[in-house]
This record gives sequence, structure tokens and C-alpha cells, in this order.
Amino acid sequence: MFSRISTVFSLCLLTITCATPAIAADTSFVDNMFNTMNDYLITILFFNVLPGDVEFPFIVAWLSAGAIYMTFRFGFINLRMIGHAFDVIRGKYQAPEDKGEVTPFQALTTALSATVGLGNIAGVAIAIIIGGPGAIIWMMIAGFFGMSSKFTEVTLGQLYRQTRPDGRLMGGAMYYLSEGLAEKGLKGMGKVLAVFFTFLCVAASLGGGNAFQVSQAMGAVQGEISFFNDYPILFGIIMATLVGFVIIGGIKRIAHAAEAIVPTMVLIYVVTCLWIILSNIAAIPDAFAVIWHGAFSLDAGLGALVGVIVQGFKRAAFSSEAGIGSAVIAHSTAAVKYPIRQGMVALYEPFIDTIIICTMTALVIVVTGVYNAPEHTALVEAKQGAALTSVAFGSVVPWFSSILSLSVVLFAFSTMISWSYYGERCWTYMFGEKFTMVYKITFLSFIVLATLGSADNILLFSDLLLLAMALPNFIGLYILQDKVGTALKDYLAKLKNGEFETK
Repeated sequence: MFSRISTVFSLCLLTITCATPAIAADTSFVDNMFNTMNDYLITILFFNVLPGDVEFPFIVAWLSAGAIYMTFRFGFINLRMIGHAFDVIRGKYQAPEDKGEVTPFQALTTALSATVGLGNIAGVAIAIIIGGPGAIIWMMIAGFFGMSSKFTEVTLGQLYRQTRPDGRLMGGAMYYLSEGLAEKGLKGMGKVLAVFFTFLCVAASLGGGNAFQVSQAMGAVQGEISFFNDYPILFGIIMATLVGFVIIGGIKRIAHAAEAIVPTMVLIYVVTCLWIILSNIAAIPDAFAVIWHGAFSLDAGLGALVGVIVQGFKRAAFSSEAGIGSAVIAHSTAAVKYPIRQGMVALYEPFIDTIIICTMTALVIVVTGVYNAPEHTALVEAKQGAALTSVAFGSVVPWFSSILSLSVVLFAFSTMISWSYYGERCWTYMFGEKFTMVYKITFLSFIVLATLGSADNILLFSDLLLLAMALPNFIGLYILQDKVGTALKDYLAKLKNGEFETK
């Protein structure tokens, strides 16, 4: 116990030491760092796929097309197997011979702890800020198709997971990219894609899984506790200490923390959203009308409509991470006899995250009207999505903003502990187990650094890295889709014949 405590405080001390040069130089150091990285990423990874002034980034098009294709490829698996997936989650088919480190439910909550976060609170607000209320419809559509992407990648993660000599399970997109493509005679290509994916995942864990979470959480907390306006770095140090206590324990401790935190924070958030929505029940029809009109309106031209669609799909990708390949790492440790089962469990991630929670957040923001209120222009221009959502909560009952601030911190915390595991597994894939502490120190250092940069720069950095992971991942999904198709066909045949024992 004492050794763990000393380790955490040592890591936090190193975190402060790493951040000191940036503090001494000025916060512009951090902004310049993010600006430079963003310029490189945009040049290398993003280009417009449509002619003229209508912007549709390649990565967003790639992710969207893949999700739609997988939905049709597997016969709308996201609709027809949602009931069976729930039976698996509640343990109906659990058996003693199931091998894994965590239960299917724990794997789901661990993955959800990474996705049900500030993408739902800050991301929805940012989608409305940039694309208008209509972006929410496209977020829901993207979430629906994303369920099929999640099913495909998680199934492959289970199919290609590996057992280490110490009994621990290792899985993720990097394994089915390297091993799966090698089976297809594409060993060299698979290895390159696996390394490319792990590099992006490590970087994304520091950006979207860390810096973005801290930046947005701090923006919400500063509205409640003015002390952190003057000393933002202390917020980072506190968060780094709390995260450090959990991530040192590995996947089992992360899974137990997620199992405890996720249901509680989702319940608090959903109940609060329902309270606000019911308090403004008369405004709901107008809110839906505004959202629907914004989603399909050509009043501002085709370019504006495509912009709304892009924002919806982009923010859905950032929120649910479907097709990104990140959640595969957590689901690969689940104890299931058939890989298809965990793929079906994963259907609930985009459903809960994007279709339910994001929609409720959007309704709160629209019915309260904060997104276009002149007095909140500064928050809109700074893209402080979490802070804007906090204002929406506080506009109904003042103390609601305090509840949201607590929710924001819990969401950020849960996302960070899961993404630290994703990044660590990818880091280990590249450099080996003995260098994991280097990654953990880097991760905790970024928590502090994130309190010194602007939210706008961090948002762009996070988007670029996270979306880019879909490029190598979907290449693997396309090439290995038949493997999933065969496993699904066999599983459904056994299910139809009543071969599965139930509790």
C-alpha cells in the first residue's frame, strides 16, 4: 500500500518537474507546441474529398462509409441482435470455462468509461456551436451505423487476442492487423499498419484521451471554483494524482473503477438531463423542429448542409470511437467463449453513448437556448463545450451547474483511466513491458500540460489523432470481414439450434 502511494507521489513529482519549463516560459509554449503538431497532422492526414468549397475531410468520409458498409454487410446486426446482446451482458450465457480477465459487463463499462465522457458533454455542445443544432441528428445517424463498426472490430479483437506467459490477455487492433493480414499473405503490410495504429493510439491517448478531457473539465470547474482560474496547474496536479492511483493497478483495477463509476455517473447525468427537459417540456416540440430543420436545411447552401453532416459524424466518432479501434483493447480482455458474443455486447457502446446520452445533452442545450445567447459568446468562440453545457444546466436551477461540474470531472476521470490503458498497451506493443512506466509518466505529465493550453488548439489536436486511427483500423476490417462473417454464421446457427446453455 505504502509503496503504491510513494509511486503515485513520485510520478506526480515527475509530472510537475516535466511541466516546469512550460510554466516558466509562458503558456504560449504549450499553444505553440499544439499548433505545430496540428499543422503537420492536417497536412499529412486530412484533405478534402469533394470539389469546390464544400469541405468533407477524407478521414470523416472513410469512417462514415465503413460504418455504413459494415451495417449492410452483416445484415443490420445493430438491430436484430440487440436483444441477444443484452442477455449476454446480464450473464445469461456465462460459463465457468469462459477465459478472460474481466466479465463482459466490466469490459463494456471500461470501454464506456472511455467513450461516455466529455464527448457527450463538451462534444455535443461543440457540434452545436460549429454545425448548429442539426448536427445532432447526424450524430445519432452516425452512432447507429457505428454500432456495426464496433461489433466488427471487437469481434476481431477477441479472435486475435493473445495470452501472455503470465496469463494476461493482450488484444487490440494492432494484433488483428499484424496477425490477421499475415494470414492473408500481407505480413509486411499488416506490420506497418499495426505500428502506425499503435503510434496514433499512443498519441491520441495523450490528446483526446487526456489533454482534451482535462481542458474541458477544468473549464467547467473554473465556473464553480474561481481558485482554479488563478492556479489552473493545481487542477492538473490533482487530476494527475487521482489518475495515477488507478492506472498503476492495470486493467483489473481500471475495470473495477469503471464498473463502479460509469453506472453512477450515467445515472446522475441522465436523471439531471431528464429533470431539465421535463422542466422545459413545452419547448420540446420547438427544439425538435429546430434540430430537424438544421439537419436537412439548404437555406444556407449545400456547403453549409455538408458542414452540419461532417460535424455530426466527426463528433460522433469522437464520442463513441466506433471504427477507431481503441475500445477493442478493453473488450479483448473479456471472458467469453465465443468472440462474436463480445462483439454483440459492444453494440451497446454507441447506442448508450451517442444515441441516448448525446441526444439528451443536445435537448438540454437547445431547449435552454444557451448556444445562441449573446451573453455566452465568449464560451462559444473559445469552444468551451463543457462550460456551455454547465451554463445550460445552471439556467434551470443554479445548483445544477455544480452537479454537472461533478459529472464532468467524473466523466473526464473515467475516460482518462481507460485511455491510459489503451495507450499503455500500444506503447507496450512497440517498446515492451519494461518501458510502461515511461508511458505512464508521459501520460500524467500531459494532464498538467493540458491546463496550460487553449481549448481550441487541444480540440483540433484531439480530433486529428483520434479520427486518423480509423485509417489503418478500417483497412483491417475490410480485409478481415469474411473472418467475422464466418464466425457470425456459425454462432447464429448454434443459437438457432439451441446449443447454448443458459442460466
